[in-house]
Parts: sequence; structure tokens; C-alpha cells
Amino acid sequence: MAETRIETERLIAAPAADIFALLCDPQGHVAIDSSGMLQDAEGDPVAAAGDSFVVHMDREALGDFPEMGRYDVTVTIRELEPDRLISWTILGRVRPQIGHVYGYRLAPDEESGGTRVTSFYDWSDIAPEWRELGIFPVISEGALRGTLGILDRTVRRGCSRT
Repeated sequence: MAETRIETERLIAAPAADIFALLCDPQGHVAIDSSGMLQDAEGDPVAAAGDSFVVHMDREALGDFPEMGRYDVTVTIRELEPDRLISWTILGRVRPQIGHVYGYRLAPDEESGGTRVTSFYDWSDIAPEWRELGIFPVISEGALRGTLGILDRTVRRGCSRT
């Protein structure tokens, strides 16, 4: 069976609460995105599974489907455990909905006093029509690592609200 999940982690010298606050903020997602696709966001910080916000996207940043251009998606939270876990799916204009999941797990690192942050991207439950296209993963492990680097820099600078 082909791999359908990417995970990468980074130790960040910041409390989990500070990191989590940034990950719950729609503008935080835009601030740390390494792909260049996330252009802006609208909505309040999320607090529970089922909460959502809108992200204004630009697919030209990836160069794979430039005809998609600019579009909006709704980020819908699937799991939320304060200071521990946040995951979401993307609802957009495409049908059927894709069904891929993004998220972060946070764990205190006793030795350093920081937080071990694991970024994940899972496309194991995507709709069969999307699987047949062979375009997954959309985001690479390198892009996830890059976003973790930006998250580290952003949260250490005290930018929990961007």
C-alpha cells in the first residue's frame, strides 16, 4: 500500500500554550505557511471541533494547477485538544470534497522546557476520484518542515496573534 501520511517534527523553544494559540488563529495559519498558497484568512480563533474559518488561497504559488488561480476554502476543525492537538480538513468548491487532513500534535519536552511539535498531513481517506488522479501528496514533507521552521521563528518572536 502506498504511503498516505507524512509527519515531521521539530523542537520549539516555546510553551505549548503559545504555539497552540498561534495554530488556533486563522491569521496564524497564513503567517506560518511555507507553500505560499495561503494569502489571507477571515474568522475568529477556533476553540472546538466543528469550528471553522475561511482562507483565501492562491494555487499559482505551487505552479501545479495555475488555472485554479485564487479561490477560498473553509478550514473545519476535526480535533482540538488545548495545547496538545489540532487537526482540520479543507472544504472547497471542488466536488466531491477531497477529504485530506492536516494537523499538529504538541508534547512538552521535559529536558529542554520547550515543545516537540509534530506536523502531519494525511490523505488516506480522500475520495476515490481524487486518489485516481495521482496528485497526492499536494504538500511535501519539505514544505511541512519549512512551515515548522516558520512556526518556530514566529512564536519565538512573540507573534501569537499575527
